[in-house]
Amino acid sequence: MKPNTQQLKDLTIQVRRDILRMVHAVNSGHPGGSLGCAEFLVVLYQNIMDRKEGFEMDGIGEDLFFLSNGHISPVLYSVLARSGYFPVAELATFRLINSRLQGHPTTHDHLPGVRIASGSLGQGLSVGIGAAQAKKLNGDNHIIYTLHGDGELQEGQNWEAIMYASAKKVDNLIATIDLNGKQIDGSTDEVLAMGSIRAKFEAFDWDVLEIEKGNDIEAIIAGMNDAKSRTGKGKPVCVLLHTEMGNGVDFMMYSHAWHGKAPNDTQLEIALGQNDTTGDNLDY
Repeated sequence: MKPNTQQLKDLTIQVRRDILRMVHAVNSGHPGGSLGCAEFLVVLYQNIMDRKEGFEMDGIGEDLFFLSNGHISPVLYSVLARSGYFPVAELATFRLINSRLQGHPTTHDHLPGVRIASGSLGQGLSVGIGAAQAKKLNGDNHIIYTLHGDGELQEGQNWEAIMYASAKKVDNLIATIDLNGKQIDGSTDEVLAMGSIRAKFEAFDWDVLEIEKGNDIEAIIAGMNDAKSRTGKGKPVCVLLHTEMGNGVDFMMYSHAWHGKAPNDTQLEIALGQNDTTGDNLDY
């Protein structure tokens, strides 16, 4: 049985606590984008995706997710652990030497839930397309989901992949763009303005929809179910997810400053106070 809306909200709060504690412990990591995508990944893994119990690298007979903007690994690790892929206690090893939870996801340590290394931006869509075409060849009707940063779209390989996906009618693919308007050096418009991302995807013949409230659980569920309903109709699907970087922590929101900066002791206490758990304390 899928968790209800309140359970998803409670889990999102716990995921935010995980993110904050992970980056604080090693004074390193990327809390801003991780916090901004917490609701999305919680909904994706707990409500939207058709997943098997356990983890098999080949992913046969289930939906697959590929994180392209790998620097937001804290949110991925938290959601994977909270979804049963590996022990929650392992989150305490984030970015430590010999940990399976490196700053950017890797595959050589065989962390369950991670299918690609995504430290270098701009490559996740290409991998997702390959997996989607493999499913078609294998007669597997499941869906491939990918997540990308809006600043990441400044990487050229994305556009080769976007062109290919529509030309080859890769219609079992849903690519979500975290549209927060910020990247490491400032706003995306200041760093390298891309104009209308929607118009660009539509020009490449994708089916595009928008989730205006990208930090709202119910809006994400509705939007992603809409996206699923559009698969299998000859076009890849793009979801423009409007989020706020640093969502859930007031002093991290509305700024790019927390793209890759960890909170100090005082800031951690304040941030955790703004994300108090309603049930049992499940911190690792």
